[in-house]
Amino acid sequence: MNNVFRCVSWVGVLMAFVFGLWLPQMTEAASGQSHELNYFQTSKVKIAGSNALRIEIGMTGEEPRYTVKELSFLRKQLIITLPNTEKGKVKSLIPLKSDFATQVKISEVGENLQIAIDFVNPPSSDKYRISTLPAERRKKKPARIVVEMFNGNASNGADNVPGIKGKTIVVDAGHGGSDSGAVGPTGVKEKDVTFAVAKKVQKLLTGSGARVIMTRSRDMDVYAPNATDRQELQARCDVANRDSRTALFLSIHCNAFSSPSAHGMETYYCAGSAKGQEFASLLNEELAKAGGLFNRGVKTANYYVLRHTNMPASLIELGFVTNYNEERLLRSDAYQNKLASAIVRGIARYFKG
Repeated sequence: MNNVFRCVSWVGVLMAFVFGLWLPQMTEAASGQSHELNYFQTSKVKIAGSNALRIEIGMTGEEPRYTVKELSFLRKQLIITLPNTEKGKVKSLIPLKSDFATQVKISEVGENLQIAIDFVNPPSSDKYRISTLPAERRKKKPARIVVEMFNGNASNGADNVPGIKGKTIVVDAGHGGSDSGAVGPTGVKEKDVTFAVAKKVQKLLTGSGARVIMTRSRDMDVYAPNATDRQELQARCDVANRDSRTALFLSIHCNAFSSPSAHGMETYYCAGSAKGQEFASLLNEELAKAGGLFNRGVKTANYYVLRHTNMPASLIELGFVTNYNEERLLRSDAYQNKLASAIVRGIARYFKG
């Protein structure tokens, strides 16, 4: 019995020793939130038919957070700061042979990382754009920041889309204010996705000479906080109906379902509206090509905003925010840009007849 007791005691001491050394290391590894650069690539691309330079900077973990600062005096630089990020094996100084930038300098500043891009000309918002992309396992690419530099006339990638100039289009970002809409598994809110895409659509349409009316210009209720559904939806219809020049009404939404496996995009129109059907069909085609999601089709629905607007109208569901993979895409700035460009192409095709 004493031998058994001594054996158990020694086992306990040994386990305490092992776990005493091992557990703190596990905790430290599990709690670490830092990222590390592991990818850098440049490429010459075309944006709106003009030459452009694309820089992709990849890192471990999810899509990165960052801040941006422009320097236009002693040095013509764009400085991107990444919190809790290490340089990894990426070179500290990378020369560039380009008409847009001369070099990229990467340096650690405390727990943050600074990426300084030396521009040939002073950086300004009409000469570059920054977005993020999620990891793409099939292409063996990590999550990355994408910096695109171009001439000012190529800034939005869809300038001068034919057939849109002079048209009045109402863009309705679904939900907002006291109504978050659906919420994804990591907390992405439908109202934020719809507004982000709506603003990008507005920019592209305006760049092509269209007159764009937004039902909401910020995170707000159109009628009033905590209004009834009817009051809120009618207020959105009123924005469109009060201007006789309105040619199209577009309502942007994200889908949701109790099962996280539900997936795909779809577009809707009001039954009996031939022009509404044409509009929804063109949007569906373009969104399916650009977004790459399962296409659930073009459908009729008794949605209030489709029945109570006086012009051809469509309501689009960009994807399921309750699906983890689609939620990740919907929050991505780069993916939102793809959707916005697809929507504008659909609108242009509608006006071309």
